[in-house]
Amino acid sequence: MQDKYSVSFIDDEGSIIVPKSVRPTIDYEVTHLGNKKGARQQFRHKNLHIRDYGDYYTIHIDNIDPRKDPLGHLLIDAPEFLISIISAVSIGKLVGSAIGKSKRTEDDNKGTQLSNRIAAGCIIGSAAINSYMATIILKKIFGGVNSFRSSEFQLGE
Repeated sequence: MQDKYSVSFIDDEGSIIVPKSVRPTIDYEVTHLGNKKGARQQFRHKNLHIRDYGDYYTIHIDNIDPRKDPLGHLLIDAPEFLISIISAVSIGKLVGSAIGKSKRTEDDNKGTQLSNRIAAGCIIGSAAINSYMATIILKKIFGGVNSFRSSEFQLGE
């Protein structure tokens, strides 16, 4: 039951929210691995993944540390990125094959070939983005591997 004293300490993705008033500094290794999701910076310590949003941190535990096993991390903790990469490569191969097999005439110049390649790149990029968005939506609908949602703690009476 929510009331005026209710404060959420769990975000929509199941990460724990820690106000900076509780923990003002994080002395762990700054990392560029992982989706920042709007955070100023990220930290990692073993399997802890910490995001700094200015006034608060979010903290979750990855099943696999991406610094030790990047492919395993993609498979278990971030399959949406792996699916995007596979989709982009697959569609890129199809589009590249189609462009390569198309009959070129003598008057095709390098400019036309370049614009065909740029168009193919746009298609590939769109496919990767669409695949990424679809997996994010599916993950929200069906929940992640560690999908626990305890959403509210009550403060006060």
